[in-house]
Amino acid sequence: MNLVIDIGNTRIKAAVFKDNTLMDLRFFVNTDELLASKELITSCQSAIIGTVVDNVTDFNSKLNTIIPTRLFQATTPIPLKNCYESVATLGSDRIAASIGAYTLYPNCNVLVIDTGTCIKYNFTNSNNEYLGGGISPGLQMRFKALHQFTSKLPLIVFNSEIIDLIGNTTQQSILSGVVKGSVAEIDCIITEYKQQFTDLVCVITGGDSEYLCKQLKNSIFANQNLVLKGLNDILNYNLENK
Repeated sequence: MNLVIDIGNTRIKAAVFKDNTLMDLRFFVNTDELLASKELITSCQSAIIGTVVDNVTDFNSKLNTIIPTRLFQATTPIPLKNCYESVATLGSDRIAASIGAYTLYPNCNVLVIDTGTCIKYNFTNSNNEYLGGGISPGLQMRFKALHQFTSKLPLIVFNSEIIDLIGNTTQQSILSGVVKGSVAEIDCIITEYKQQFTDLVCVITGGDSEYLCKQLKNSIFANQNLVLKGLNDILNYNLENK
């Protein structure tokens, strides 16, 4: 059993995998809360930590005293060829999501769209080479930016139930601009990739993926736990090749 931990900007996900099957998924506010879940940790034999935040060395050390733990870093061996030029600055969530998709669609041109705090585009070609992609603000970041960088626009809470093209209130106008603008952005980028790469497979993941995938004109697969799956694939790869 593997314990797979994804430390994001807003929350911590911890998953238990048996081989390639997700057995349990939990959410935590901080690492201390996770460490207190001893029954979860001790049910596993190995662990991996993927993080987009700094200062996890202490957490890694504490977890490693309970079960053998790997901190996913730029130097960690992976089952893809990484062609990204600034490997040291590549977010663990970006490459993990691509590896998760690669194991599902090997030898394919695959575009992964991760819709979390940021919207991240990650492309792996049919030679199983990770090339990179793009990063833009996620929905919540766009709402917060409109509020923080203006004097009168309110902070809007995302509501997917009523989003009209023509907003007849300030709240509806913000919802229309942010949400429909994000959908248009994603559709446009998918179309550009399709023009350059044949037989493109598109996969969407992340917190807003369930809603956004229903709005897109382009065909796309949804996999809510692709980053966790990719981290588990990385852990299994290292355990098999140690």
